[in-house]
Amino acid sequence: MRYENNITNFRPAVTPILPSTNKDIYFIFYNDELLVKSENKKVEIPTMEDLINLQLNNIQYIGSLNGENFFCGEISEGVAIPNNMRFCKLRSLAQQLTEDMFWIGGRAIQIVNWNNNHIYCGRCGTLTQNVDGERSKKCPKCGLANYPRISPAIIVAVVNEDKLLLAHNTQFPKDLYSVVSGFVEVGETFEECVVREVHEETGINVKNIKYFGNQPWPFPNSIMIGYTAEYESGEIKVDGNEISHANWYSANNMPLTPDGISIAKKLINWFIKKH
Repeated sequence: MRYENNITNFRPAVTPILPSTNKDIYFIFYNDELLVKSENKKVEIPTMEDLINLQLNNIQYIGSLNGENFFCGEISEGVAIPNNMRFCKLRSLAQQLTEDMFWIGGRAIQIVNWNNNHIYCGRCGTLTQNVDGERSKKCPKCGLANYPRISPAIIVAVVNEDKLLLAHNTQFPKDLYSVVSGFVEVGETFEECVVREVHEETGINVKNIKYFGNQPWPFPNSIMIGYTAEYESGEIKVDGNEISHANWYSANNMPLTPDGISIAKKLINWFIKKH
């Protein structure tokens, strides 16, 4: 079993694919919070029709899905929003939006932040310019090109016979445990990163590393590459910095683990179904 259902019909683009209408969907942010509307106790992303009287900034096209255009942008401080709208952290909406809308929102917030973080050239300080036909910014003076940053990270389910290695990260809420993860370093393969991260964080050596699946994770700009692996040797000894505790857990004796649509949860569910 592998996680292979993370493909959508969304068509990313830099320029509009379809004619614009008042039903176009807009992911609008202020201070990294997303503007949403509440309709019949459901959370929805507003359309152009909902936003027609609001001053929007830095609007960028994202792509299309099911015959609808998607845009992202920002709203200025102090702008009065309708009573049926509010600002929310995107991550808090994982269970309230459809998976498609949540992941498009993740794409949107990364594009908005990239746009804000690359107004000026990082090498010479000149005002950058958008490049036609692609998602990039180029300095007209020194020629430096910048693209949205994507930070690759591995996440791995390490299995020892009928038990799964789970760890409590010091940044997690109390009592929450998950599988081991970490960012890929320069010059490192994903598999090398799996070996290094598991050993650095828990003291365990692994073998039989197998690809599981991948998932964008826009908090802030990661792509998570999932693996499974088998225990080879070693005793659990946490680093005490990033990881405060780790242990082996059976499928019928799990601690509190992540919920929602994260690949961490899908890896844990894979182990539970297998055992």
